[in-house]
This record gives sequence, C-alpha cells and structure tokens, in this order.
Amino acid sequence: MAARVVLVAGFTHHEVADELWRASPESVLVRHDLSSLADGVVRRWTDGVLTVLELAHGCVSCTLRLDLIPLLERLDGRVIVHLDPVLEPEAVCFALSETEVRVEAVVTVIDSATWLSDATGADSLADRGMGAAEGDERTVAQVVVGQAEVADALVLIGADPELAAVLDRLTPLAPRQELAGLDVTALLAAVPAGSRRGRIDDGFEPLLHGQPPLEPAHGVSVVHFTERRPFHPARLHQAIDVLLDGVVRTRGRVWVASQPDAALWLESAGGGLRVGNLGPWLAATDDWTEAGANRCAAASLMWDPYYGDRNQELVVITSSADPGRITDALRTALVTDEELALIAELDFADPFADWHEEMEL
Repeated sequence: MAARVVLVAGFTHHEVADELWRASPESVLVRHDLSSLADGVVRRWTDGVLTVLELAHGCVSCTLRLDLIPLLERLDGRVIVHLDPVLEPEAVCFALSETEVRVEAVVTVIDSATWLSDATGADSLADRGMGAAEGDERTVAQVVVGQAEVADALVLIGADPELAAVLDRLTPLAPRQELAGLDVTALLAAVPAGSRRGRIDDGFEPLLHGQPPLEPAHGVSVVHFTERRPFHPARLHQAIDVLLDGVVRTRGRVWVASQPDAALWLESAGGGLRVGNLGPWLAATDDWTEAGANRCAAASLMWDPYYGDRNQELVVITSSADPGRITDALRTALVTDEELALIAELDFADPFADWHEEMEL
C-alpha cells in the first residue's frame, strides 16, 4: 500500500508536525534538516532515528531524488513529513507526482508577526544565512508565499486582519486554525474536496481558483488584468518594477510581441521574480494532444480568429501598492495600435529572451 503523506511547511519553528503525529499514532514522522546542505550533508529523522546523508552535490533536488522520495516510496500508511523551512512543498509535490505516493494535505504554519513583512520584502535566503546551497538565489518572499499558496490547510501563530485578508485571496480554500487550541484532526477534516492535495498547476489553470474575494479589505486588493494584445517586451520589462513593491503575489500568463508563439509565465513574490516558458500557445501548434481537456475547452471558448488563444492574464495581490498604478503600468506596456499594425516588421529588443531558458517552470 502506498504512503499517504501530510507535508508540514513553514518558515518558523513549530510543533504542528508533532501534533499530527500524536493524533495519528500509527503514522511515521519524518523530519529534514538542510542547514548543512551547502556542505553536502542532509540530516533526517524517522520516528526519532537520525540518518546522516552525504551528497556529492549539495542541492534540494538531490535531497529529494536520493533521500526523501525513495524513503516515502518504501513506507506505507500515513507519513507526516516536517519539511526544512527552506524546502518548498511544491517541489516535493512535483517530485511525488511521478510516484504512487499520495499527498493527503499540505499544512503550512504562518507566524502572523513576521509573515507579511517577509512576504513583501526583498531579502534573499542567503541574506538571512539560510541559502540551501551555493547559488541558491531564492528570496524569503518567494519561499513563504509559495508555502502558503500551495497549502490545503493553514495554522496561524497569532492573528492579524491584514494577513487574513491576504490569505483570503492567496489561498481561499484552505481552512485555518490558530496554534493556540489547535485541533489537527478537525483541521484536516475541514480541507475541501476542491483543494490541491499536491496537484501541480500546469500554468493554464484558472488564476482565480477558489473564487477569492475581489473587493478590497484591510488595505489588500486584487488586480485581475486581462487583454487581447501583446506586450511590448521592453515596456513590460520596465513595468515589472510596480509588481515588486507593496505586492504579495503576481501570477499569470503573458504574451510578448517578440515571442508570439510562446506562452510565458510571470510570477513575483515581494521583491523576487520568476519568468518561465509554458510552451506554445495552442494557436501556434497543430498538436493539441499534450494540452489538457480543460485548457482546450477554455481556449475554444475565448478563441479569436486572428490571435487564437493568445492573451494576457495576470492576478496581482497587493498590500500597500496602488492597484490603479499597477493596471496603468501594465496597460501602458501593451503594444500601441501603430505598433500592432507594423508588428511583423518591427525588430523588438527582448529582455526576456534568455530568462525563460534558465527558469523554465
């Protein structure tokens, strides 16, 4: 029988994994410590028994491939995995998607006193002495926002109305409890049927999954930007600055005039940015066999005789940023009518040309 895994993530020390373990006496508790990963050393406890793994290449992917995934494939029943603070649960879910191991839930612990400042800041993990390995350029914001975004359930240390408004929009389906008075059995039972439970988004899923509230609350707003013309790559590059200050999260698909066949993915958290290549728009290929049924149906509904399924769609969750300024900056970055008329003749300088090769999602 394959293992059923509960992943416990968070950027703060906590005892939630122990509570889950105690509530399920037949389960196995696994903990990872990546603090020495840069030296090629990973420490792992399985029901309190320490294993020290020495890796030839100290990196997160090696930790998953050589240690955690093989371990989970050998186990059965419920396994509680307490992840190292810098190990993002989405990476674990992606690795497990190729196995028989089922993700029962991702539970993320959030410290209300620090999460918002971390989620909107520009500190790198290296700045905090927490880089998982040499060359780890991730920001604190990218980690803490990613941990919350994929959560099926949330445990809060303390309460804050602005944080609650952000979480309503970032992960609207996830039930929440405060650490004081935590009932982990009730929390897991409250996870709804539509929750992710380890499912990986292919980049073409609805960006407003879970129907988050769109009206402002406690200074938190949602910008849902959609358009049916391409971005000018240089002007989009300039406009990105408005997404990196006072913004918790940006996610979405973009279409730049310099790469008309490529659907690009743009994602920011605080001051951290990623750009990825999702592959061709359906309008740019005759082979739709790799596209999911939901994507094909959505493309057919919005199909344009000239552009096909090409479009812009970005969702931005702001804290202190002005939503109107973000919308104006993005709209200004679109090609003009004059540029659109000459688009086949224009030679665009493309600051995104190399990014997606290095940061493919």
